Amino acid sequence: MNRYVVVILLFSCIIITCGQNEHSLNVSHLDKKLQKHHFDIVNELHKPFIDLVKIHQTFHPGGPGDWYANKQEPGQTFYEYKQRKKNEAWTTIYIQKIGQFSPEQEKIVTLVTRYIGAFFQVPVKFTKPIPLEKISPKARRVHPSWGDKQIHTKYILRKILRPRRPKDAIAYIALTSYDLYPRASWNFVYGQASLVNRVGVFSMYRNGDPAESKEMFRLCFSRTAKTATHEIGHMLGIRHCIAFDCCMNGSNNRSESDKHPLWLCPMCLNKVNWFLPFNITKRYDELATILESLGLNQQKFLRKSIKLLDGK
Repeated sequence: MNRYVVVILLFSCIIITCGQNEHSLNVSHLDKKLQKHHFDIVNELHKPFIDLVKIHQTFHPGGPGDWYANKQEPGQTFYEYKQRKKNEAWTTIYIQKIGQFSPEQEKIVTLVTRYIGAFFQVPVKFTKPIPLEKISPKARRVHPSWGDKQIHTKYILRKILRPRRPKDAIAYIALTSYDLYPRASWNFVYGQASLVNRVGVFSMYRNGDPAESKEMFRLCFSRTAKTATHEIGHMLGIRHCIAFDCCMNGSNNRSESDKHPLWLCPMCLNKVNWFLPFNITKRYDELATILESLGLNQQKFLRKSIKLLDGK
C-alpha cells in the first residue's frame, strides 16, 4: 500500500513541475492561469532571448483598480504572434503631428522620434502636420467635468490615418498635445492603436510639462517614449504582455503606467526581432546612449543586458 502512495506522490510532483525549466523566475505570487502562461512563454524562448530572462521581473498583476484585474486578457505566445503577416515592403514608421506643440514639447518629440528609431531599428519620418482646425468639430469635445479639450481617437484612426497611410508604413502613428478620448463614456485615454490596420494615436497631454524642470522634462520624455513604443508594438500585432514586467503591459492609471519599464521583455523583444530583424546588442547600445544623454538610470539595465549577451 505504501508503495502506491509513493508512486502517486512522485507522479504528482512530476505534474506540478511540468513546463518549468531552469530559466523560470519566481511565480509564487501568480495564480495558476498566469503561472502556466509564464512557463509557456519561457519554454518558447531560445538564445539569445532565453539568456535575458534572468534579469527580467515576472509580471505583477497589481491590485483591484489596476489593468489586469479589470481586463483579464489572455496574453500572446510566440506561436500565436507568428501567425501575423509580414511584408518586406513595410520599411518605415511615420509620425503624424496634430495640432500645436510648445518649444519644450517639440524637443521631446525630437528625442522620442530618435528613440522610436532605435527601439524598432527602422527609419522614422514625419508626414505633413495637421492643424487642430482640420479635425471635425464632431470629433472634438470639452470634457463635461474637467473642461479639457479632447479629440476622439477613433476619428483619428479611421478618418485621418487610414486614408493617408503610406504604402511602406510599418506603422503610422499620430501624436498630439491635446487630450484624447475613445468614446463618450470615457474620461480620457493615453493612446489607442489598431492591431490590424497599422495605425495608432497617442497624446502628450497627461505626460507633464517639460518646461517645468529638468526632472519633469525627463519624466515627460519617459512617459511619451513608453506610450509611443507601446502603441507601435500593438500596430506590429503584439498584444498586452502578462508574462514579464514589460513596456507592453497594460495600464489602467498613471501610477500603474509609471511603474512599467521602458524596455521589452525577452518574449516581446523576440516578437519584434522576428517581425523586424535587427542586431539586438546594437539596439540596446543605441537606446542606452539616448537614455544616458538624458541622465536616466534605466540605461543601466540596457548596459547590463549587453554584458549578459556578450557573456561578460
